[in-house]
Amino acid sequence: MFNSNGKKETGTKSSPSPASGGGHSLNSIVQGTSIEGTINANSDIRVDGTIKGKLFCDAKVIIGPTGQVEGEIRCANAVVEGKFEGTIAVKELLNIRETASIQGDISYGKLIVQPGGTIDGTISMGGQNRSIAGSAKQASGNQKSQKVGEQAK
Repeated sequence: MFNSNGKKETGTKSSPSPASGGGHSLNSIVQGTSIEGTINANSDIRVDGTIKGKLFCDAKVIIGPTGQVEGEIRCANAVVEGKFEGTIAVKELLNIRETASIQGDISYGKLIVQPGGTIDGTISMGGQNRSIAGSAKQASGNQKSQKVGEQAK
């Protein structure tokens, strides 16, 4: 409020910038970018391009509508709007949006699937494995995957 001269300060206070470590960082792989290999991230990462390999993230992974990941993901939270094929392990919340397509082994703490999102593979919550493809095949003949919100025929 007062500076060392005893005069009232009239300047504005500045808030810490994201680059200074006081804010939240987001890594981004934009559409048209393709990466092969292993990625380690401490903060959120958004994928609108293509990844083939492993992605380890201490925070949230977002696969955008144009994003494609083939391989393995291990993260705290995930939002999938694009395509994923492989093994995904989410410690907390996995949110599968209406444009998402997931194939492979899926494990999660909590799951949200919006109508239209597709899952084809084995899912597990709390150590209990269930085969989604098997359940969909039994319910609808030879169909491998089933859109959420659609009734089996």
